[in-house]
This record gives sequence, C-alpha cells and structure tokens, in this order.
Amino acid sequence: MGLLGVTLAAAQADTNKRIITIQGGPRGDLRNGPLTFSGNPVKATVSTLQIQASQAVLAAPAGTALIEAKGKRTANFTGTVQVTRGRLSAKGTALAYSESTGQGVLSGNASATFQPANKEDGDTVSITAGQMSLDVDNNVSTSTGNVGLSNGTQTGKADKLVFDEDRELAQLTGTPSLTRAAKGTQKALVMTGQEVRVLTKAKTLYVRGGVKLVQGTLTTTGDAVFYDDKKNVAYVVGNAVSVDSKSKVTVKAPASGYLEQRTDLARVRGLNSTYKIPAEQFKLRGEQ
Repeated sequence: MGLLGVTLAAAQADTNKRIITIQGGPRGDLRNGPLTFSGNPVKATVSTLQIQASQAVLAAPAGTALIEAKGKRTANFTGTVQVTRGRLSAKGTALAYSESTGQGVLSGNASATFQPANKEDGDTVSITAGQMSLDVDNNVSTSTGNVGLSNGTQTGKADKLVFDEDRELAQLTGTPSLTRAAKGTQKALVMTGQEVRVLTKAKTLYVRGGVKLVQGTLTTTGDAVFYDDKKNVAYVVGNAVSVDSKSKVTVKAPASGYLEQRTDLARVRGLNSTYKIPAEQFKLRGEQ
C-alpha cells in the first residue's frame, strides 16, 4: 500500500472511530432528521466514551440526508449529562458532539473526576470549568473558563487546562497558580508562572515563565522551577532569588547555579552547580 493509501486508511479509521450510536427508538424524519431520542436515560456510545442524558437530538448538515451523513452528523444531549471513559467521569447539563471533529463539548457547570488506578497510586483528580471538550481520537480533555484543579493537597486555578488521561499530566495556562496546602509544620506554598504542568500521580510540578513561590515570609523568583511534593523540595533556575520578608535575608543563586528550597524546613540555599529540570517528563503528546 502506498503512502496515499495509508493516509486514506488512517483518515477512514478516524472517521469510523467518531461515529456515534444512540440507543432507543427515535422520533422524527428517519431519512433526513433530525431525530429526537428520549428515555430514562438516553444512552450513547462513541469510541471509548459512554454518554447518558435525558434527551438527545441527532442531526445532519443542511441539505444532506441523515442516512448519508455518517461522519458529519451532530448530536446534542441535554438534561443531566454524564460521560465516562475509563477512569474519567464527567458531568454537565449539555453536551454537543460533532462527528466531523470528534469533539464533545460539555457545558453547564462542567466537572470531571479521574480516579487513580489503585489506592496506592495517589489521589482522585477533580476538574471544574465553564466548559470541557473531550476528544474521542485520544484520551485528552481541554477545559476552559474559570478552571479549577484538585489533586489531594494540591489545588490549581487557570483559564485553560489540558489533561492527558494516559500520562496523568495536566497543563494549566492563562494566569495559572497552584497551591500546596499547609501540612504538619509546613506553611501553604503558592506557585505562579506563565505555565504550570503537573504529573498528578507523581505529584511533581514544572512551572516556567516568571515563576514565583510564596511560602510564609519566603518569596522565591526565577525563570523556572521543578517541585517534588513527596520530597518537599523545589529547584529554582534562571536568575533565582529568594527573600525572607521577616529576617530580611536574601539568597541569590550563583551565576552558574540554582536555588534549592526545602519546603518542609523553610530553608533556601544557593548551589554552585548546574541543575537541569526534567522537562521531558512533562511533554504533552505531539510536542517536540
């Protein structure tokens, strides 16, 4: 099979994956649509997504018969909408699905939970947003609008959140912040920057772009930070400076070094060696 044949076969596979099946006897024009499904509840399947709702309307593009429009149809679910995919469960009041894009947009107080594979693997990840787009071509969701993220003692806020269920990786952008709650003798830690990435199972973070860490009277700034919540340590690189507003002590990273901040000990020290943030661990699928 030539390159063109392989490309066409892959495109056809994607199209077939996006076809939605809705259970039940519909009302409406069976040939041209739209068709209305109602039940207690209406159930539908598309790829690995399972959908339940009070009502669904299946429609074809204007001028196209419904029976000939597979791959181009839309399905709109209303009422109490619930969506499941593997360990992800999401809900809202409406879901608009397009076969041509393979995107299902959940709105109306959209929220989702992602369960750990085992109790030993960490905490349940919870997401709230204005709307949440679920991609059936991969296990990725994109949430926008007053986004909230909760993962054990970690909570985040952002304008946009991309969550890769396979990698258990969250990317927060648009004035993002992440707070690690106070625990034991440790004060709460707040991290901000242009972008925050979180490996939710490992409880590690990568923040880049004008980063700031605030913990009690300590304020540390730099270009990027890697934080390991389990080890209670942050490594700050790039023009890193830490100031204690109470003691008036300032610690600067050496010209070729970095700052190590122990969040359990409220201690910052400059180290005269190179530290490379493991950014490869935090790459989203498709990133170079």
